[in-house]
Amino acid sequence: MAVEQPLTQRGEQSRIHNIGYRNYDGPRLGRAYARRSLYSQSLRGSYGLGRSVKSKVLPMLLFVVMCVPALIMVAVAVATKAKDLPVDYTRYAVIMQAVIGLYVASQGPQAVSRDLRFKTVPLYFSRPVETSDYVRAKYAALTSALFILTAAPLIVLYVGALLAKLDFADQTKGFGQGLVSVALLSLLFAGIGLVISAVTPRRGFGIAAVIAALTISYGAVSTVQAIAFEQSSGDAVPWLGLFSPITLIDGVQTAFLGASSAFPGEVGPSSGQGVVYLIVVLGLIAGCYGLLMRRYRKVGL
Repeated sequence: MAVEQPLTQRGEQSRIHNIGYRNYDGPRLGRAYARRSLYSQSLRGSYGLGRSVKSKVLPMLLFVVMCVPALIMVAVAVATKAKDLPVDYTRYAVIMQAVIGLYVASQGPQAVSRDLRFKTVPLYFSRPVETSDYVRAKYAALTSALFILTAAPLIVLYVGALLAKLDFADQTKGFGQGLVSVALLSLLFAGIGLVISAVTPRRGFGIAAVIAALTISYGAVSTVQAIAFEQSSGDAVPWLGLFSPITLIDGVQTAFLGASSAFPGEVGPSSGQGVVYLIVVLGLIAGCYGLLMRRYRKVGL
């Protein structure tokens, strides 16, 4: 039968070990530094930098796919001594919208879904980082990554046009209009991608939902526009463009940047309709930011 040892004897066997933890005596860099760090790491992650080789394959492949057609166009323009580029700067992103949508679908969930799945968001908020810091950093990082993706081929076209000795003033004007267009596109697509991705921690569901919202919606709207145009309902074509993100951008640049419309019959919105397009785009961007703030306030509780 076991005999219980006296309490004094148990206490004599206790030990306290100093495992070497010390207080941090360095500088407190604050929220701004944390926000910049979160932004830079999220931007690097959008192209797989600092991650495994497997994580780099898809974003780098999509970047190459975006730039290769521009290189081919430049080569053709130089070889044939063309007087203009085959595609306007403002049209390039519309033509390549499927690649852009795939990039958002792959990197939007990567930016936020893992934090939700592994429940690391409350750890961010346990430090001086606030909800607005997290949302702004993630939104800015994906917007910057998209701008790099969409602006790089425009730079290729612009440099190629100058090498082909095309008119400098016309090319510079077109290049500037193209940059404004893809900047607006990057803000809109990043917001939509992050809002959808933040709804679910499952990356696969996020990818499918983003593709449906960006790519499938464009196909559906384009089909309905073509039907309306063939049925002699051309007045309805511009209004139908309000129901797809890429056609929204197309309408804004047609109305305000002098771009040629990709709508059937090139029936783009008028200046008055363009105001409606711009209000809808800005409203969607603001709405996406607001939804993200509300979502992460709940998650951080």
